[in-house]
Amino acid sequence: MKKEIVLASNNPGKLAEFREILSPMGYVVYSPRDLNIDFDPVENGRDYRENALIKAKAAFAKVRFSVIADDSGFEIKDLNGFPGLYTARYLKEMGSLEGVLRDLEARLPEDSSRKATFKCCLCLLEKGLGKPLYFEGECPGYLLKEAKGENGFGYDPIFHSYEKDLDFGTARKIDKDRVSHRGKALFRLALYLSI
Repeated sequence: MKKEIVLASNNPGKLAEFREILSPMGYVVYSPRDLNIDFDPVENGRDYRENALIKAKAAFAKVRFSVIADDSGFEIKDLNGFPGLYTARYLKEMGSLEGVLRDLEARLPEDSSRKATFKCCLCLLEKGLGKPLYFEGECPGYLLKEAKGENGFGYDPIFHSYEKDLDFGTARKIDKDRVSHRGKALFRLALYLSI
């Protein structure tokens, strides 16, 4: 039997990742765009959980399916976690990864470790279930000095993962998904949905 679920995002990269994991489990994963839904909630939460819940509730109010929402961030240790909650907006404001790197280089102290972590929080709102469920993942690594490769999306080309010693911009998708923040959170979500 076909199971339908909505990902509260129109990001094609995220949608592809969710479909790849959930489709073999019998899920059809829709985006708001697939359902002709206007979707642009104000993400003003204090952390990833709150932002994920804001997005999940906004989509949940407009559909008849269960909803998954994702909020993710790229945190640099020596910048007190910046850009963090502002990760997507920061990239948009800078206009490109090259712009992001230039700005980050200007902000980082000379003796910076360049340590960085990708973080992801998934929020699941199921029809008939009263409370949100959360699934989280982290991927530690460091900020590269220049973009490498064209694989992945977002900040992937400027990130090196300590796990498996991978540059996300050049890594095969299957290798990246095993260690990425979203891959770990998705694995936890998939385990829950398989019960």
